[in-house]
Amino acid sequence: MAKVVVGMSGGVDSSVAAYLLKEQGHEVIGIFMKNWHDTSFTISDECPWIDDSNDAMIVADSLGIPFQTIDLSEQYKERIVDCMFQEYEAGRTPNPDVLCNREIKFDIFLKAALRLGADYVATGHYCRKSETKNDKGETIYQLLAGKDKNKDQSYFLCQLTQEQLSKALFPIGELEKPEVRRIASEIGLATAEKKDSQGLCFIGKVRLPDFLQQQLQPKKGKVVEINADYDAYNQNQGLEPVTYTESSGKVIGEHNGAHFYTIGQRKGLNIGGKPEGMFVLATDVKTNTIYTGVGDTHPGLFRKGLKIKSEDIHWLRTDLRLQAGQETSYLVRIRYRQELVPAILRQTDAELEIHFAHPVKAVAAGQFAVWYDGDELIGSGVIS
Repeated sequence: MAKVVVGMSGGVDSSVAAYLLKEQGHEVIGIFMKNWHDTSFTISDECPWIDDSNDAMIVADSLGIPFQTIDLSEQYKERIVDCMFQEYEAGRTPNPDVLCNREIKFDIFLKAALRLGADYVATGHYCRKSETKNDKGETIYQLLAGKDKNKDQSYFLCQLTQEQLSKALFPIGELEKPEVRRIASEIGLATAEKKDSQGLCFIGKVRLPDFLQQQLQPKKGKVVEINADYDAYNQNQGLEPVTYTESSGKVIGEHNGAHFYTIGQRKGLNIGGKPEGMFVLATDVKTNTIYTGVGDTHPGLFRKGLKIKSEDIHWLRTDLRLQAGQETSYLVRIRYRQELVPAILRQTDAELEIHFAHPVKAVAAGQFAVWYDGDELIGSGVIS
């Protein structure tokens, strides 16, 4: 049996993951990652990390496994939060959960676990791990979607490497959420009925725009409405986002900063009097302008494809990496829980092109496009 360090978040999923590993006979150590404590931010009191740490400790005690807390807040601020501010300020939409797994859980935390003599780290992610062999007989690790399709979290692990995946275990990947709660309830875990966390722990109950305003200053700018007929006629049917100017539509209001908005956003515009909801079609942080359209079928919300710069492409299955001039078909999603869309991936000298089988809604620069072969996650990249 192996020595396994479990990242215990204080939730039911990681609690059951620890239980299952112990039942399998592994030597299990529970560690809580303290990822946020910054008194320079006024929302520090909103972070529930103390309660979560206590819940994790109670579960570890009931399971009879060693438990400790590791403070990664400095690294988290540097690698995740600061990066988040930079991306939003540049008019892009980052995914902190993907970055947290790449930079914290399966980098800093993994290295700390290995220093403790661990063979593996385990998390409560709903995904699965498998193995295959290449032509040379070498082991290739595979990341598969979780059995529970409603909870599949493989998307958030899209930036893992072969080396990181080789040291990872996902004990609940073969289970569905109700079964996880049933197990927790049957063995009397304190987290059995605990609600799933929403968003990032450090944001707590605070709205994301309010958090961003701790660093990014509000700045009044124009809201421009783009007519659907104009967009349908002028829309670029290629892989680039449509470029608008103020003359493309009419000014209908003001906003507090283009960097607070993202493509496809509906809430927060505070503009009424329209027959349907108003959606963000594009933002321009240089001119501090946001472009909007009425209705969720507005043609400006849809793209037929996207591009990823070569330096932003990541192949988990390195043996399947496309070379310049090659193309292949995969299933692609551009955000968590979005329906997979058939697409053709084409590698050029400078970038990876993704051509969707049908237009996709709300493609946002900075987000991760992830491609699958069936249940297997093959690679990912940051949308240009």
